[in-house]
Amino acid sequence: QVQLVESGGGLVQAGESLRLSCAASGRTFRSYAMGWFRQAPGKEREFVAAISWSGGNIYYANSVKGRFTISRDNAKNTVYLQMNSLKPEDTAVYYCAAQRVGIASLQEREYDYWGQGTQVTVSS
Repeated sequence: QVQLVESGGGLVQAGESLRLSCAASGRTFRSYAMGWFRQAPGKEREFVAAISWSGGNIYYANSVKGRFTISRDNAKNTVYLQMNSLKPEDTAVYYCAAQRVGIASLQEREYDYWGQGTQVTVSS
């Protein structure tokens, strides 16, 4: 069992940056792939970024490529999402998720554990 707790959300202006963190419990964190997803009001949850257990495979949604960076620190059981050049359309609740298989999927259904989410609001 893995518990995930996101932090770092907030209200920023367009063009500013935020760094989200997701702290995971459990000794098996290093074997899990991790992903970030987001859900805007009135929309379905969508993939943002994913990183394999080793960090060797990383994927991004086209909408955030070049602006967001996912990383992980297995010693701290934490995954990060650095978000730069934020836009109003990035406004959403951001969720981190853990995948036991470890290969980093873009598909929500492949993830086994989810955090509660953290709100990111970008004003224009």
